[in-house]
Amino acid sequence: MSNVKVFVAEFIGTFALVFVGMGAAIVNAGLVGIALAEGFVLAVFIYAYGHISGAHLNPAVTFGLALNGTIKWAQTAFYWIAQFAGAALAAYLLKLFVGVVGATIDPGATVGALTDAAPIMAMSVEVILTFLLVNTFLHTVVSGKRGEFAGLAVGMTYAFAIMAGLPFTGASMNPARTFGPAIFALPSFSNVYTYVIYFFGPLIGSTLAVLVYNFFKSEDEIIEDDEDEMDDAEEIPAEA
Repeated sequence: MSNVKVFVAEFIGTFALVFVGMGAAIVNAGLVGIALAEGFVLAVFIYAYGHISGAHLNPAVTFGLALNGTIKWAQTAFYWIAQFAGAALAAYLLKLFVGVVGATIDPGATVGALTDAAPIMAMSVEVILTFLLVNTFLHTVVSGKRGEFAGLAVGMTYAFAIMAGLPFTGASMNPARTFGPAIFALPSFSNVYTYVIYFFGPLIGSTLAVLVYNFFKSEDEIIEDDEDEMDDAEEIPAEA
């Protein structure tokens, strides 16, 4: 697949994810409403663009798949540029739209009670939530073992992770989801903890998910090898 098509698919998908997620927060859709809005968008675009780019829509997911060898490291630049650009455009357009009615996009920023009060704990929340998201992505979309339900599984994982983590950190799990809106709202780019929480946190969570996935994958390969050996042994005819 050409890098241009990958770029366009990731740009549109991340734009939609941020536009809908921020929009739901701005209109005060509530915790469940925000979670389902973002979860369904992610699920839909996995079905729509999964065959084109894999529908990562998230630099942390892209990082995990590069770490796992699913995509080449050289390709990550196309993914990341598209994802951050899509997120930035979504935030910019929302700022224009809500400005007409005198509203603010601040409710769409990914911040929570721990963001300023306890940054290291906030990073831990982002690590855990991103681990859950990337873990599901690897075991369904990448492994291909859940077929038509893969997109739904990832989308619902994203949704319940948002329900659990939004009050604490905004439940980003996605550097693009945070940094696009941050251009016009919060969190502050001048605060070093912004990067610790919302960039390194998701990347650490993604790394842990890859380690766990490879652990289970190696166990499955051992079991398959043992089964093949047993099958071969059964096919050897007994001596008279």
